[in-house]
Amino acid sequence: MTADGSNPLISVQPNALKFVFELEKPSFCDLKVVNNTEHHVAFKVKTTSPKKYFVRPNTGVVQPWDSSVIRVTLQAPREYPPDMQCKDKFLLQSTVVPPNTDVDDLPADTFNKESTKEIQECKLKVFYVTPSSRGNSEDEGFKSYSDQAPDSNSAVQQLKDERDAAVRQTLQLQQELDFLKRRRHRRNDTGFSLSLR
Repeated sequence: MTADGSNPLISVQPNALKFVFELEKPSFCDLKVVNNTEHHVAFKVKTTSPKKYFVRPNTGVVQPWDSSVIRVTLQAPREYPPDMQCKDKFLLQSTVVPPNTDVDDLPADTFNKESTKEIQECKLKVFYVTPSSRGNSEDEGFKSYSDQAPDSNSAVQQLKDERDAAVRQTLQLQQELDFLKRRRHRRNDTGFSLSLR
C-alpha cells in the first residue's frame, strides 16, 4: 500500500519544536510520533543543525496504530541568536517496513530517496521562547501554568511535570542501554568462542 499526501503514515505532535531558551541551560521538547496505519513504519529524524541538538531515538520502528516519543534536546546555548529567531529545521522521514523489523536490522538505504519505496517527509520548524513567556503560552504541546491556582499549586504541578519528565528520560535511557547491550551481544555472537582443552 502506498499512502498519498492526504493519508500520512505517521502524524507528529506538536507540529513545531519549541524550546525554552536560556543561556548555559539545555532545553528539551518531546515529539509524539503516531503510526496511523496497520503497517510497521520506520522513521528517521534529520536536522539542519546536528551539532546543536541531541535526538533520542533518531531512528526507530513504530508498531501498527502505536506511538513513540522522540526527545529532542537543545544543547546549552552560549549566546543569544539575533532577535531570538531560529532558522533550524527538522525533517522526519517515514516509510513502511516489513513486520517485526528491528531498528538494528534496517538496511542502510531505508531512507534513500533513490530506492523504489515511498518515503514520506514531515518538516518541523524550531521556535525559541523566553522563560518568562512560558507561563502564559497556550500553544499546543506547551504546558501552561497560568490557568492553575496561583503559587503553591503551580509550583507543585511544575515539580510533578519535572519529575514525570525525569522518569520518562530515565526509561528512555534504560531502553537505550538495553538496546546497546543487545547490539553488543549480537556482535559477540559472531565472535570467537573460547574453549578450554
